[in-house]
Amino acid sequence: MATSNDPNDLNLQNLKVEESTTVKTEEAGSTTTEKTAKPKKDKPKQDKPKQDKPKQDKPKQEKPKQEKVQAVVEAPAEELDFNRTPEEVEKALNEWVKKPIIANQKKPDEKILPKPDARNILITSALPYVNNVPHLGNLIGSLLSADVFARYCRLRNYNTLYICGTDEYGTATETKALEEKCTPRQICDKYYDIHTKIYKWFQLDFDYFGRTSTEKQTQICQDIFWKLHKRDLVFKDIVEQLYCDTCQRFLADRYVAGTCPDPACKYNDARGDQCDKCGKLVNAIELVEPKCQICRNTPQIKKSDHLFLDLPKLQPEVRSWFDKSCKTGHWTSTASSITEAWLNEGLKPRCITRDLKWGTQVPLEGYTDKVFYVWFDAPIGYLSITANYTDKWEQWWKQPDKVELFQFMAKDNVPFHAVIFPACLLGSQDNFTVVNHLSGIDYLNYEDAKFSKSRGTGVFGDHAQDTEIPSDIWRFYLLYIRPETTDSVFSWADLMSKNNSELLNNLGNFINRAIPFCETKYAGKVGDASKLETPLDRLFVAQITNELNAYLEAMEKTRLRDGLKCVLRMSRYGNKFLQMKEPWKKCKGSDADQADAEMSIALALNLVYLLSLVLQPFMPTTSNEIREQLNMKESNYGLDNAFHCYLPAGHTVGKAQPLFKRVETALVEQYRARFAGQKK
Repeated sequence: MATSNDPNDLNLQNLKVEESTTVKTEEAGSTTTEKTAKPKKDKPKQDKPKQDKPKQDKPKQEKPKQEKVQAVVEAPAEELDFNRTPEEVEKALNEWVKKPIIANQKKPDEKILPKPDARNILITSALPYVNNVPHLGNLIGSLLSADVFARYCRLRNYNTLYICGTDEYGTATETKALEEKCTPRQICDKYYDIHTKIYKWFQLDFDYFGRTSTEKQTQICQDIFWKLHKRDLVFKDIVEQLYCDTCQRFLADRYVAGTCPDPACKYNDARGDQCDKCGKLVNAIELVEPKCQICRNTPQIKKSDHLFLDLPKLQPEVRSWFDKSCKTGHWTSTASSITEAWLNEGLKPRCITRDLKWGTQVPLEGYTDKVFYVWFDAPIGYLSITANYTDKWEQWWKQPDKVELFQFMAKDNVPFHAVIFPACLLGSQDNFTVVNHLSGIDYLNYEDAKFSKSRGTGVFGDHAQDTEIPSDIWRFYLLYIRPETTDSVFSWADLMSKNNSELLNNLGNFINRAIPFCETKYAGKVGDASKLETPLDRLFVAQITNELNAYLEAMEKTRLRDGLKCVLRMSRYGNKFLQMKEPWKKCKGSDADQADAEMSIALALNLVYLLSLVLQPFMPTTSNEIREQLNMKESNYGLDNAFHCYLPAGHTVGKAQPLFKRVETALVEQYRARFAGQKK
């Protein structure tokens, strides 16, 4: 750390400071970041401001009979390194005075189609099963992650289409219909509405959210089947299946469960098509001690005619495509390792038909009483949902040289998206767009257990809306713990800690130092920040530019968690910059000191605007609130590769308001007890 008290004496190339995740407000002109407290209008002093603690009503429920939420140990102080080269500083200053890009605005009712002069980005998230309510793990595993990336791409002016929809066919829907004593169509309609309401509350900004039980799905799925059939990539075989004499039906997929046949796993709740614990595909007859999921009786083995996809014939095409896609695209290590393991083991024929009624009908004579297996049928839903969005859907799905396809999912979906679905598209030889970038991530668990609707364990989408926690905070925390390289755990204590330290004391603290100070000292008028006089000012712009570049690199590679942490690091640099410059002191000093104080606040306010941009993919409501407080709500700047002087000299900021509310221990104890569920 520099020994001189004058920032002008700081060495441009070697300034290092340490910053804890909890930032102390040292100036009297700062404002508490808590929503429960009003911004102060008193004259600045050197003492720390007194922050009133928000009042918290005691929960009406009885005290939970479990252990109290343990405080999370804070990470050690992070060293913030102002260490940019003169060349980096010069480059940053050249960009600082240039005009930012303007974000493209979509016209009302305009259909998004690929453009010849644009980077065309097609984004999908794994289609959620329609028959249940999504939990937090489902959200971060695919839908929320894809939403964040889509928002980022729009900020970058990429020509972006984000589509999703409910996966409505298969045994899961038939089983749910039996449970609720209604038809599969009624189940789909009921839960489609539930899904759309949950996703709207979580601010998922789909360009189109459709469903798979449509005529377009039937047409496209059957067309792909016939193309595979024509190339002799489909063959017939007689298979042994589990049959329930009590229910008078064959049992496949979710109709049957038992112990995983893998000796290294032996999970006692494996389904008839896949084990959720080890991730391996399972033939139902291989299950140990299988049980019918409808009547709980033990099924018998019977024979049935079925159709198989000849995956061994397609292995060379799939291998060639995968090697190229991994080399040129962004695949998570989880996605690439799972796919590599499948290909190294050698692809095996896969049954693509089921003895069910609810699904896409098999068009081949002799098999019209069957439907396609959901994992042959469901990924084709991406195409049919796009076709229901626009009649020109083939411009997205049959121009692989002009479109980049990003797909988001949890690791259990990787084999179907990285092997079976590409095999079908490549095998059809119809010039389909096949995934370029696959973001397959690990699982999010809940406290010390797995999410379970039946046992009431964990927070599900409809529950989140009933808490006192806004959707932006849910989004923030899920992305902060996004399981990008290994399984992660949702923890109420950690949510409280991250909200109070990262949002309240770091991000909120910085924003509510800069805007109220400008209101109080400069009548809300922003100073001229276009000409940077002091070495520290220049170094600050270069350092933020460096952090912005790290953010862009992370986001381009779909490392969303890292991108979010870059945002938080920017605000920590902002806090440290103000602590070093001490504008609350200098505004009372000489003319030079007063000018320096005004410049410091102007720079801080420009960083606040940049934060509103980089935060928008993660916390859209908070981003809008920040812009409103800056009186920049109508601004339409996009995000390019540089930190710019966004606020013109003389611009008047708006009214400062605390952005975040402290989460108290009593509240998280209440929620932890509420969502603990029934222990086995």
